[in-house]
Amino acid sequence: MELRQLESFLAVVEEGQFARAASRLFLSPPAVTGHIRQLEREIGMPILQRSPVMLTPAGERLIPHARAIVGAAKAASDAVRDIRTEGPAPLRVGVMAPGSAELTPAVLRAFRQAQPQTRITIESLGFTDYITPLLEHRVDAAFVRPAPDDERIAAEVLTAEPRVIIAPATSELADAEELRLADVLEVDYVRLPDATPRGFMEYAYFATARDGMRPPLGLDQVRTAQDLLNSVASGQGIGATLYSLGRFYRWPGIRCVPVVDAPWEASVLATRRNDPRPEVQAFRALAVMIARDLGPKLVPAPKPPS
Repeated sequence: MELRQLESFLAVVEEGQFARAASRLFLSPPAVTGHIRQLEREIGMPILQRSPVMLTPAGERLIPHARAIVGAAKAASDAVRDIRTEGPAPLRVGVMAPGSAELTPAVLRAFRQAQPQTRITIESLGFTDYITPLLEHRVDAAFVRPAPDDERIAAEVLTAEPRVIIAPATSELADAEELRLADVLEVDYVRLPDATPRGFMEYAYFATARDGMRPPLGLDQVRTAQDLLNSVASGQGIGATLYSLGRFYRWPGIRCVPVVDAPWEASVLATRRNDPRPEVQAFRALAVMIARDLGPKLVPAPKPPS
């Protein structure tokens, strides 16, 4: 079992397609397919179903161990790289669009002004991979929602917002001024990949209100905010999100409607717990200060649930 095989396995699971996984890894699709077949031969059973891509029971058991091995290898590589790299390492920030609304650019600007010697890089995060990049040391901090349920990650709440439904503009739901959970529990939702972290699935499907059960799902799999908006606009189902995403994205063919009795949810800044880097600690402290002092001015107040 080789590291590159496990990297291909994780990429296919997180991207939901062999072609996307190959693009992410800068490999050809046949190379990724070969890695998966080699893994399956070594294990002695399939780890992925094809068309659509889904984990088998063996794949479900393998995935946490694969992530741990790949994460450990990445951490070791980063440790050695830090020794040979001249100057301070960059601060790598992940953003699941739209982050924490207006607070995200405000925090980035303030940190650049406070620590101009520290280079910042930005990485886009999707619904399936907003926890893994932190644990694999691909990013140092991440603006995400909801708060990751992982003891290895610390999360600072930056915004608390009401929930909205993104509905096709031609649907009956789009005609409503406001909705309640009972109105949206039995409607088709856009589909999240099986590799999506459970916490995000529960958030996206209002799982608490439906006793943990999944709703009816459309065929399209969505991994990013743009995927979500395109899928809803094409009539593949509805999506649930935060107030700020609907405010940031004025997308043709959709309408955002508040769900007034749904519990509010948070956007957070997530970091590895006990990360010793002063730059990470300073970034986290600055984000909390800006959220506390400037948040009410920067983020328009939503209509509270009635």
